[in-house]
Amino acid sequence: MKTEGSMTTAAPGENDGKKPNITAEQVRKLRERTGAPMMDCKKALEACNGNEDESEVWLRKKGMSTAAKKATRVTSEGSVTSYIHAGGKIGVLVEVNCESDFVARTDDFKDLLKDIAMHIAASDPKFVRREDVTPEAFEREKEIYRAQASATGKPAPVVEKIVEGKMAKFYEEVCLLDQPFVKEPGITVHQLIASKVGKLGENISVRRFARFKVGDAGETVAISKPQQEAKAE
Repeated sequence: MKTEGSMTTAAPGENDGKKPNITAEQVRKLRERTGAPMMDCKKALEACNGNEDESEVWLRKKGMSTAAKKATRVTSEGSVTSYIHAGGKIGVLVEVNCESDFVARTDDFKDLLKDIAMHIAASDPKFVRREDVTPEAFEREKEIYRAQASATGKPAPVVEKIVEGKMAKFYEEVCLLDQPFVKEPGITVHQLIASKVGKLGENISVRRFARFKVGDAGETVAISKPQQEAKAE
């Protein structure tokens, strides 16, 4: 081991099998960067040998895993918030649910509501989840993509693969949870919510939203089916 000023540098392999020496400053910086609990930040840094980028990925995966485990839990509390875009041309109302009134009153939950409402204003989704896409909308888009792919003269199996890829893109365009989050395009809205589930320890779900734009003939109103109902179909 060699010492350079106040920094101690371990020789290659010296920390093999041992936890790296993580400082409070590293933990603080990762917490500010991710919003994750302090202990989770420390665990992530230890697991990733102090690498902040890898630690952030580790925390996101943990959040997704936690969200998956809590996805069936009832969300009967929550809050409704509104967002009016600058200039007053676009307005959004959105209801986001959680498990307890305590979590609904936290700053983290309120910030999540604001982020989701702003995202809806900017990205104009038509549905909350893939399961909410109506059969009519699904079949209409699928037939359009199939006709386009068939016109290229490619074999039927290739056409179906093209259609499958285009449908995945369709979900990304029209489903709120599949859309890249406008403030951080590297993650989806679903992953944004999952990170809050991991931090707050409760299931969180978007129940419904409405989006109004001045001059549009109609408004977008999306209501998500209950999980149990969607699975039964």
